[in-house]
Amino acid sequence: MAALRGQVVMVDFWTYGCINCVHTLPHVVQWHEKYRQRGLVVVGVHTPEFANEHDTNNVRQAIRRHGIRYAVAQDNKFATWNAWRNRYLAHRGNLADRSGELVYSHVGEGAYDEIERTIQRLLG
Repeated sequence: MAALRGQVVMVDFWTYGCINCVHTLPHVVQWHEKYRQRGLVVVGVHTPEFANEHDTNNVRQAIRRHGIRYAVAQDNKFATWNAWRNRYLAHRGNLADRSGELVYSHVGEGAYDEIERTIQRLLG
């Protein structure tokens, strides 16, 4: 995160087997495409729920299937999950401002307009 200071960062915890995560991915992908030139950096954190979700090839296929073009970390050992003290999948909208401070967080589906307004506000 320190290397991303100066940019607005969204951290999206997901797994391809979670239906709520799958429902939210189109929004995250759209925000990345729409705002990356203005300074939004999206980082996906794929944290598996089930044994087959640990397989890197399965994760790669899911990334292609969903049209994800931002960085995705494979968090099989839950290191990032635990460092963020996360408790939920489809935990997106973790938005850090340009100074690196976490200023917004949302779990689950919905709040798409609110998240996008927050992205716009943070980008100025």
